[in-house]
Amino acid sequence: PPKSLWRTIAAVVLGGQALVRILQGKIHWKNTLDQLNMVGPRSLGVCLLTAAFVGMVFTIQFIREFAKLGLTRSVGGVLALALSRELTPVVTSIIVAGRVGSAFAAELGTMQVSEQTDSLRVLGSDPVDYLITPRVMACMVAGPILNLLCFCMGMGASVLLADTVYNVSCNVILDSAMRAISSWDVITSMIKCWVFGTIIATVSCAWGYTTTGGAKGVGESTTSAVVISLVLIFVFDFALSLLFFSGQGDALKACV
Repeated sequence: PPKSLWRTIAAVVLGGQALVRILQGKIHWKNTLDQLNMVGPRSLGVCLLTAAFVGMVFTIQFIREFAKLGLTRSVGGVLALALSRELTPVVTSIIVAGRVGSAFAAELGTMQVSEQTDSLRVLGSDPVDYLITPRVMACMVAGPILNLLCFCMGMGASVLLADTVYNVSCNVILDSAMRAISSWDVITSMIKCWVFGTIIATVSCAWGYTTTGGAKGVGESTTSAVVISLVLIFVFDFALSLLFFSGQGDALKACV
């Protein structure tokens, strides 16, 4: 079959096997903790920095336009909804795909072309248990946590900028945000990042696991894994937003 079809089938099969093993409790804890450290703490700095600047950029745009309409008190609610529902899940997942997904694909691709995965089979170890399941579980666990921290950082940076530059009191921003946002917004945001993290780990591991062609193949697999992960993030973001937020909303009524 064409390589794209073969890799799609491999991603579905490997992702299914990893999820089954997680549900059965067949987890290599040492590898999982190592991968969790890579996905979580080592990615936290760049994620928080990006979230802070995203929050400040949108604060500039919202305050600039809302001030003309006399709706400055609604800025916090709009920011909280935008960050929780769309911006932080997508931005966090994009960073994880670029930083972690590429590493997964390159590492497994190198192991595949150097026949290290075959050596694991000879030693009696299942590559899915030893290599793929820990990476999938690490992304599933760390993704929602990173998303929540990025949301807090984005709101904090927005409040700081609004108070120091535009003379909009932080109490006004936070009060508006608390009245607009609900627990459902936070839950759906974390669900999105959980789905995105699973997609990133599955695609990256599958693309790396099916690498052929030596060093050139490793580079192609890494690039392709990141691109496919980004495309799927946006596709599933649309599908989940349509599922969670279709219909008329009333979140901003309390802020007007």
